[in-house]
Amino acid sequence: MFYEASKGHGLPHDPLKAIVSPRPIGWISSRSASGELNLAPYSFFGPLSGRPMLVWFSSESEKDSFSIARETGEFVANLASRDLAEKINATSVAAPRGTSEFGIAGLTPAPSRLIAAPRVAEAHAALECKVTDIFLPKLLSGEPAGGLVVVGQVIGVHIDDAVLTDGLFDYVKAGNLTRLGYMDYASVTETFAMRRPRWEKG
Repeated sequence: MFYEASKGHGLPHDPLKAIVSPRPIGWISSRSASGELNLAPYSFFGPLSGRPMLVWFSSESEKDSFSIARETGEFVANLASRDLAEKINATSVAAPRGTSEFGIAGLTPAPSRLIAAPRVAEAHAALECKVTDIFLPKLLSGEPAGGLVVVGQVIGVHIDDAVLTDGLFDYVKAGNLTRLGYMDYASVTETFAMRRPRWEKG
């Protein structure tokens, strides 16, 4: 099938998020200037560059993670994993600002080393980030798309020693959780390796 995005798909549910999947989940924790804790998952999340390490997350409307990141200039991206899936889902609740999702999900805020925002103690890895950019994407017409994007530079990395194998982060041990389309998720249970080919003149 083919459809023009502006004219609709005619399917029971929009397939876009199913096509663009699996997507890593940015489990974003933050602390407001007044000390309120916030924790929420974002499936529009990923790395932007490796050197320097930059990550981004976005939402389709202004939510607490965005407003706190703008207010304080920092956040933590915690690793979403299969063993914490139900707790991650619990933190997606639309709770009023000032309500700690750590408490709702029964999770432990642990102090970060370089920023005030806490990390999730139970997470197998966490990235301490300082905000470098916040912007509003545009449509083809030049009008604001309605989404909000936060970019952060990773300044500190926490890794649970239990998910290291021969000095490498082990995605299977950690059970990295990903977002699919609809109400679906997946976790990493097996991997395979391929090396990038080298160009040789024929």
